[in-house]
Parts: sequence; structure tokens; C-alpha cells
Amino acid sequence: MNKVYIVSALRTAVGRFGGSLKHFNSSDLSAATIKALIANVEIPLAQIDEVIIGNVYQAGGKGNPARQAAIKAGLPKSIPAMTINKQCASGMRSVSLAYQQIKAGEAEMILAGGTESMSNVPHILLNGRDGKKMGSMQLEDSLLYDGLICAMEDYHMGITAENLAQQYKISREEQDQFSVNSQNKALHAIQQGLFKKEIVPIEVSSSKWFTEDEHPRKTTVEALKNLKPAFLKEGGTVTAGNSSGLNDGASILLIVSEHALKKYNLQPLAEIISVASAGVEPSVMGIGPVPATRKALEKANLTIEEIDLIELNEAFAVQALAVMKELDMNPDIVNVNGGAVALGHPVGSSGSRIIVSLVHELQKRNLSYGLATLCIGGGQGAAVIIKNVQDNLVE
Repeated sequence: MNKVYIVSALRTAVGRFGGSLKHFNSSDLSAATIKALIANVEIPLAQIDEVIIGNVYQAGGKGNPARQAAIKAGLPKSIPAMTINKQCASGMRSVSLAYQQIKAGEAEMILAGGTESMSNVPHILLNGRDGKKMGSMQLEDSLLYDGLICAMEDYHMGITAENLAQQYKISREEQDQFSVNSQNKALHAIQQGLFKKEIVPIEVSSSKWFTEDEHPRKTTVEALKNLKPAFLKEGGTVTAGNSSGLNDGASILLIVSEHALKKYNLQPLAEIISVASAGVEPSVMGIGPVPATRKALEKANLTIEEIDLIELNEAFAVQALAVMKELDMNPDIVNVNGGAVALGHPVGSSGSRIIVSLVHELQKRNLSYGLATLCIGGGQGAAVIIKNVQDNLVE
């Protein structure tokens, strides 16, 4: 089986809901990221086998956002493209599909990643096509209907987080402290310019470029204590302050075979070692990274103790804490530059965004193995393990 490498990994900065990126749709964001990536890698574009992009909220965005992005980015029209929807793991699944195709010898070079513009998700009129002779018709918020409300349990994802808080006995105080830590780490990373190498500047006006994640905010445990529970009024612990946000952003990776690496004299950043996904009870969807990570570790013939850095998507603080507890993760190596509670969760992009950030952080710290993992609405988990090969040309 072929070895599979990441040659380039870029993302936009993450925008707030209704923030700096609100005038860009999902395909605009991924197109801009692709355009920046191909401008910095010397490859014959016509030899790219496919473009695979994850995107969750597609209503009103026109067909096949991946194809739209490829054309907008100026890629040859001969390159096929497909859009993947695996909820929160859409971007990660795109990367794992690229890995599987290349490993099997079906492709040599694939652009893979994810994108989301939650600011542009429309309201929808269900059953409106038949009309109504009298009375009112109710619009549904597609943000809720097509993502934030669990299709199996018919309640908000926040309730699944409350279920984990009860099951794992994780207190409000623990969740709030975790969230403050995430915010502080993200703010420090931004202030120190630690994300600069991975971020693609987006021109938002003739005189302004968007270059920094805008969701992180300075806060304290004392300030978070004042927030009311968002999902369970009586006894609830999950709040807006210890949950991820609604956000906009895109992330793209160039994934290639060992043959392409040598043929085009490319410098690898990381090798993809294993990918995995797993299912869990939808009512506790946030625990999905646990079985997915165990499967990925088994495939890689590694233990959790051998992983040097972990990017664990923070859909909710309690969800991340439950996963860390179950897998006995070292908190010092988890989300070292903050996670989704601070940086945001543009759902279609998050799975590939954490891989992008992991690639760059492994390089900066000169560490070997990294794990990226996240939960998936509906009761699933996904994981990818990579190995840093910076400055190690493949012979």
C-alpha cells in the first residue's frame, strides 16, 4: 500500500457569526484557500486527481460547493470535485477519503478539506411547495433543523452535552475553567503570531484583510459564572460560555502519494498514519472520539502515551473533558493553542482545521505523532493520526 503525505495545509482565520466573513459563502471561503495553496506549491494543476470538500449547511448555497470552489479557484475544469456531509467530521472525512484513495493507488494528488459559512445559512419553508390556502406558514431555521438539532433524538446538541455532564459527573466549574483556559491559550497564540503560517488572508474590503481568528475573547471564571444554562433551565451546566460558537471558515490540505512527492520534488510536512471513525449512542454523541481514537491508535500500532500533540475539537467543554477523562489524555498536550470553545466551530471545516493546526504545531515543536479527533452530531466520532516528517525528504 502507498504511503500518503500532506504537502501543504492552510486555513482561513475563523470568523464570528455575522462577523468579518459574513459576505462570503462556503465556496468562496474554500476557493480562496485553494487559490492560496496552489500559488505556493509547484505542481502541474491538471495532475490533481480530485477536489474533496466537506460542507454541512448546503441549503441555498447552490449545488456541489466543492466543484464551485474548484472553478472559482481557477483549477482546470477537467478536475472532478465532490462535497461530503458527515456533520462535524465533514472536513476530516474529506481528508480520510483522500488518504484512502491515494493509499489504494486510485489517486496521486488530492485537495481535501472543509468549509462552512454559518452566517449564510438560510431559513427554510418546509412543505411550502404545495402552498397553503389559509393561515400562516412557519419558517424553520436551517441552522437548527439541519445540524444543531439531533435528527435521531430530536433535541439540541446541547442536551447531549448535558447528558455527558451527568454521566461523567463533570461540574459547571470544571467546564468554565476549561473554557477560560481554551480562551487564554487561543489569545496567547494569536498575540504571538503562532497561527500566521497556516492562515490565508481574506480580502474583506478594498482596504482590509481578515487575518486573525475573531471568536476568542478575554474572560474569567467569575464572568462565566453569571451565564445562565442554555439548554436545561433546572440544573443545567452547559452555557454559551462553555460551548463552541457558530462560525465561518475553510481549511484545505494538499495530500499526495509518495510517487507524486518524488516526481514533483515536493517537501512533505506530515505523513498520514491512520484514519478511523466509529458510532456511539446519539444521546451522548460527544463521546464519539473515544472509540474512533482507539481504532486509529490500533491501526497505527500506537498507544495514547506515544502521541505528542492532540487536537480535540471542543464542541462543548464538557464533551472534551469527558473524552480526555475516558482516554486518559495528558491535558498539557491537548489543544495547546486553544480549541473550538475559543476559536470557533465552523462545522464543515472543523475536522480539517484541526488537522491543519496539528501539522503546523508538530513542526514548530519538532514533535513526532499527532492525533486529531472530534465528535459528530448524530452519534459518531472520527480520528486521524499523522507523523511529522518536516525536513525529512522521502528517499
